[in-house]
Amino acid sequence: MMNQEQRTDLYLLLTKTLLVAVDTAIFAAAWYLYYSKRLFSGNFYIKGHLFIIALFAILYVSLAKLYGGFDLTVSNASELAYGHAVAAVITVFFTYIILWPLQRTLPNPLPLLGVMGGMILAAALWSGPAVRLTNRLLPPKRTVLIYAYSEAMENGRMIMQNMPWRFQLVGQLAVDGDPARTLTELKAMNAEAVMICGVSSSVRNDIVKFCITEKMEAYVRPNIGDYLINGAKTMQMCSLPVMLCQRCSPSVWYLVVKRGMDIVLSLAALVILSPLMLITAAAIKLYDGGPVFYKQIRLTKDRKEFYVYKFRSMRVDAEKDGVARLASQGDDRITPIGKIIRSLRIDELPQLLCILMGTMTIVGPRPERPEIAEQYEKEMPEFAIRLQAKAGLTGYAQVYGKYNTSPYNKLQMDLQYIGSMGLVTDLKIIFATIKVLFVPESTEGVAQGQTTARKENRE
Repeated sequence: MMNQEQRTDLYLLLTKTLLVAVDTAIFAAAWYLYYSKRLFSGNFYIKGHLFIIALFAILYVSLAKLYGGFDLTVSNASELAYGHAVAAVITVFFTYIILWPLQRTLPNPLPLLGVMGGMILAAALWSGPAVRLTNRLLPPKRTVLIYAYSEAMENGRMIMQNMPWRFQLVGQLAVDGDPARTLTELKAMNAEAVMICGVSSSVRNDIVKFCITEKMEAYVRPNIGDYLINGAKTMQMCSLPVMLCQRCSPSVWYLVVKRGMDIVLSLAALVILSPLMLITAAAIKLYDGGPVFYKQIRLTKDRKEFYVYKFRSMRVDAEKDGVARLASQGDDRITPIGKIIRSLRIDELPQLLCILMGTMTIVGPRPERPEIAEQYEKEMPEFAIRLQAKAGLTGYAQVYGKYNTSPYNKLQMDLQYIGSMGLVTDLKIIFATIKVLFVPESTEGVAQGQTTARKENRE
């Protein structure tokens, strides 16, 4: 007999499987009714048909999972539908590329475009009922917020306020020097879950062990040390487990492959996007007659300085006072052309030249200006730890954070990448970048009057 948790998992699995089955059936219909008859003469071996359909399904499921299309417990209906829409577009694109070699001329794209439209429609119709079913099976849990300082409390409350379908805040506990008192008060609250933010590792470990014993869920906002240990190597010494924490040292094989991927992808992107870049350059030049590009000194691995190139999106005299500052919300230094190219990330395209030259890589920590990095490091010396890897065009901080994300949270995301650095991680981030290209929130500036992103106490 299955318990309630197992039945819930089964229902959610069937819910996800239903959408995959519908989308696969849509492609299978297009394949059998159109492409298989035109791409092959005579009877195509039955396993060949099944292989192509299975390949389509595997590619779609992998991308939908990467883009959060199956995150029923943490996403709303619109986020689910958007994730599936992006997955559908990319799946259809790669399927077309796969079909191309099967005949001498380009395949007719219209049936595949119909498949894409059907998949997007199916996701839109599926996401709402799927979320309602999930919320019925998994109602909000009575949650206690445990925190160490005010900024950590704000982070925890922000998470729960933005996810009311998952959390019901029933109390808050500020951690002091008496962990036993915290556990006693927590037990009296009859909670089903806790959200732990900014608590020191020693106290937090006691709380997590207590939650496991009492069958409570524990959601933990990690500290910097957690990410450093997460990337550690585990080994046996004298029959005892030992974790080795050291500076990032990727293999030569990985670095060679990564550099080759940088060259191939940046060169291909420059060729494909050259018409867009020419149009952008002409628009900037015609608007005010100023330079098309601008360059800034940025920091990369081991604090080495290099010039980063971008399309100019601000007035020529944007920093005439000599003060380095990030773009703010409603910044009047940004030109009308600049607003467009910043919202579509077109201003970043000249960085492909930096990647081709080798001063940057495609995936890596975001390059910061020396002046701004120095300000961050005065408040948070650990910020310099992120300079273990070459600066990148995209990364966890660029994909999952925002332009105005706090330095502490940027550092956490950069260390998350450094701790899991590898080809699989790089490919995941490259594909994940596509999802945020049309999300305007990710380009929000800092508040008016700030020169850097807001500061935050260290957790």
